[in-house]
Amino acid sequence: MSLGLFFALTGAALAAATSGLGSARGVGIAGQAAAGSCTDNPDLFSKVLILQLLPGTQGIYGLLIAFICLSQIGLLGGGADPNMSLSTGLLYLAACVPVIIVEPISAINQGKTSVASIAMVTKKQETFGKSMIFPAMVETYAILALLISILAIFGVSGMAA
Repeated sequence: MSLGLFFALTGAALAAATSGLGSARGVGIAGQAAAGSCTDNPDLFSKVLILQLLPGTQGIYGLLIAFICLSQIGLLGGGADPNMSLSTGLLYLAACVPVIIVEPISAINQGKTSVASIAMVTKKQETFGKSMIFPAMVETYAILALLISILAIFGVSGMAA
C-alpha cells in the first residue's frame, strides 16, 4: 500500500471517528437532561427525545464523508489504486479536515444547547417548536463543513482522473 492511500484512508477514518465521538458526547449530554426532565414529567419523553437526538446528526455526516471518500479512492469497490501518489492522498486527507474538526465541536455544543432547550420545554411544553431553533442553529455549521468536505473530495477526485 502506498503512503498516499494510507493518508486518504486516514482522512476517511478520522472523519467517521471524530464525528462519532462528538455525537456520542453531545447525545450523552442532552440525554442526561432529557432523563431528568422525564423523571418529573414522563409525558415530555417524545419532545425531549427529539432534542436529545439532534447532536447525533454530526456522526452521520462524518460517516457520510467517510463513505464518499472511500468510494472515491476505490476502497468500497475494490478498485483502489495501490500506487496513489502522496500528494493525492494528502489532498483527500485535507478534504476531510472540515468534518474532522467541525463536526465533533458542533455536536458537543449542540448537546449543550439541547440541554437548555430541554429545560425550556420542561418549564413550558408549548415552547417545543421554538426550542428546536437553538440547537438547529448550531447544526448550520456542521452542514457547512459537510458541504465543503463533499466539494473538496469530489474536487480531488476530478483532479486525480
